[in-house]
Amino acid sequence: MSKQTGIIKERSFFSASLEEEVTLLIYLPENFSPLYKYSLLIAQDGQDYFKLGRVGRQLEALMKEEEIENVIVVGIPYKDVDDRRDKYHPNGVKVKQYIRFLAHELVPYLDEEFPTYQIGYGRALIGDSLGATVSLLTGLMYPNIFGKLILQSPFVSDDVLEAVENFTSSTRPIVYHQIGKKETAVKTTHGEILDFVTPNRKLAEAIEKKGFSYTYEEFDGDHTWKYWQPSLTPIFKQIFE
Repeated sequence: MSKQTGIIKERSFFSASLEEEVTLLIYLPENFSPLYKYSLLIAQDGQDYFKLGRVGRQLEALMKEEEIENVIVVGIPYKDVDDRRDKYHPNGVKVKQYIRFLAHELVPYLDEEFPTYQIGYGRALIGDSLGATVSLLTGLMYPNIFGKLILQSPFVSDDVLEAVENFTSSTRPIVYHQIGKKETAVKTTHGEILDFVTPNRKLAEAIEKKGFSYTYEEFDGDHTWKYWQPSLTPIFKQIFE
């Protein structure tokens, strides 16, 4: 491994909530030391964020310049598109179990294994498309555990809007939310063609009404990593400054 990068370790442990072995891809920065404290960035679509999003490389560059705090990245890969939909979709058959796994199994494990801050604002969830959706739903359900949410082009349904409208906690997550202006005919993995822009604008209105610390951005692009990847460095600067 070159001197410019940290290390990705693969770990796995059994999730009682999901009744399966879960693989984790854990990025420890080059300066990693148990003497420091680290914020956590937990990525749905974990393999994609490392390979297509180059998340480790982007965070490492910012840490080297001391533009952001120290961050450990935990990527959770999905097995296939059906597994992804089951766990990430608001109506997925395993979404409740997956959210429970994130809050009640993954976080205690990470806090035990690594020198984390062990507070909500020391943990961020990130995802694209359905991965952003489940990150938002998790943050709304457990705002004391996950204090920061990065939503890249989330899938937004009435259930998602309802979850925001029904949010009553006095602990409010910090949210960074972006959508591409050209995401008007997105082909989903199940072959549907959906407009993502209109529902995301409704989501923005719903979040703003709740008084969250909130950044909403519309970029000039479509529903692809070509646009999500270069967005990450400015987002990280804001979220982890």
